[in-house]
Amino acid sequence: MMAMFRSFVSASTQLRQQQQPNSGSGSLAAPAEGIESQFSCPICLEVYHKPVSIASCAHTFCGECLQPCLQVTSPLCPLCRVPFDPKKVERSSSVEKQLASYKAPCRGCSKKVALVKMRSHIASCSKVQEQIANCPKFVPVVPTSQPIPSNIPNRSTFVCPFCGARNLDQQELVKHCMDNHRNDPNKVVCPVCSAMPWGDPSYKSSNFLQHLLHRHKFSYDTFVDYSIDEEAALQAALALSLAEN
Repeated sequence: MMAMFRSFVSASTQLRQQQQPNSGSGSLAAPAEGIESQFSCPICLEVYHKPVSIASCAHTFCGECLQPCLQVTSPLCPLCRVPFDPKKVERSSSVEKQLASYKAPCRGCSKKVALVKMRSHIASCSKVQEQIANCPKFVPVVPTSQPIPSNIPNRSTFVCPFCGARNLDQQELVKHCMDNHRNDPNKVVCPVCSAMPWGDPSYKSSNFLQHLLHRHKFSYDTFVDYSIDEEAALQAALALSLAEN
């Protein structure tokens, strides 16, 4: 048992020594395999540029890549879908230091470049540009003359049935209606239900706010398999409607 413990301590010490910066050089030659992917933004898939981190989940993104998520009322982390406070998104100085410290080989010329300079190097690397130019063009496996369907319903954003406010996701629709139409007595069609395969676009809910709060606490796109039998789905939806009434 004691020998196993000494072996574990020795291995841990060696690992820490490998991870510590080499004070004799300006940057670290980190293990080449996968180092660039470890410091790549999950959105653009390139090395971080001006990285920022979400405080609640600690996920890191390029500052510019995260900007669209900060424009909505109730932002969700693009990676784990956890709600976060846009005021608690901070510049990731620790990641910036690592980008300046670590080097990785260019995917084209194999020259070792500091990660912080990798984007600008790739943009000017003739080998990378040659690889991009030689990428095979997309060709369908089986040619088809069928047109791409254009009448697919939008199940990502919705229009408020009371005032016509547009581009509201499901959570924003609930918040918008609670803030602005809490006392509106009008019967309206639920835009979320009407967008579903089993939805009835003519059915008007007698209490739309209660319907929102009870029926749409989660996202259909996350939990519903659209490939299931539509008749079974319709029966389930009717059962929920009866339960509400």
